[in-house]
Parts: sequence; C-alpha cells; structure tokens
Amino acid sequence: MRARLAAGFAILLLGACAAPEKTPPPVATTPAEPAGAAKPAAGPQKPGPIPVRPLNVRAECSFRDETGYNGALKLDVAEAKVRSFAAKVNIPKRGSCRFDLKDFRQTKSLPAIELSQNKGRCIVRVWEQGERVTVAFQQCEKMCSGNAHSYLWPILNDRNKGSCA
Repeated sequence: MRARLAAGFAILLLGACAAPEKTPPPVATTPAEPAGAAKPAAGPQKPGPIPVRPLNVRAECSFRDETGYNGALKLDVAEAKVRSFAAKVNIPKRGSCRFDLKDFRQTKSLPAIELSQNKGRCIVRVWEQGERVTVAFQQCEKMCSGNAHSYLWPILNDRNKGSCA
C-alpha cells in the first residue's frame, strides 16, 4: 500500500514539473529618457534632508486646533544665533508651558540650534527642513504647569505661509 502511495506521489510530482511554462504578459517598452530629464512626482513629496547651514528665520505666529490646543511663537534667528525666542502653549485640561530666551543659553548652532535651560534640564531645538522650521522641546517639565509637558508637541512654522501649527 505504501509503495503504491509513494509511486502515485512521484507521478504527481513529475507531472507538475512537466507542465508547460507560463509566459509573462508582454511589457510595454518606452524609449529611454534623455539624461537629466526630470521625472514627474509620483505623489506627495517628503521633505529633503536637513541642510547643514546657518539658520535664518523670523517668525511671529499663533495656532489653535479643534481640541483647543493653542499657542504662539516668536522667533528671530540670524546666522544660527538666536536673537529672540518666546513660546507659549496652552493645553486644555492639562496646563500650559512658557518659554523665554532669558531662561536659556545657546549651546549649539549647527546642524540644529540648541538652547539649554540655565537652571534646569529643558532643551529646545530649532531646525529647518524644506520650508518648515521646527521648534522642539525635551525634558521641559519645569517650564510647564500641571502635566502639560506630557502633551507638549513641537511647534512647526511654515515659512511660505507664515503660519504655525
């Protein structure tokens, strides 16, 4: 009985190998594009790499979302030196956070600006990517009331529109 089963299996296996090959459907060919030709965008473009150059930005904007999360940013940077910085973020039912340049010292300028809190652990980083300038916060519990620091997001400034989010 086992011999019959083994023989039947072998015949099925050999039969599967002997099946004719399926040919793939024809592929449409297009002439090669000339060198340097621009290719059309396939969809939304991601921001490019962060440039390693001195940041120059002036921003004064405010924002508010549908949950009531709101704030304002004032930022002036020339050749990677922060001349003014103030930010306030209100987080409904959580508290608020306030940042002012007088409470910080600039500790880095390239590739991203870094402001370190004079008497604390808070670090504020500022960098550009495409037309956006990002202001991000790390370990800033003492700059916030309640537990707002747990809900604090970076502030994004769109240079083209002059808006913040």
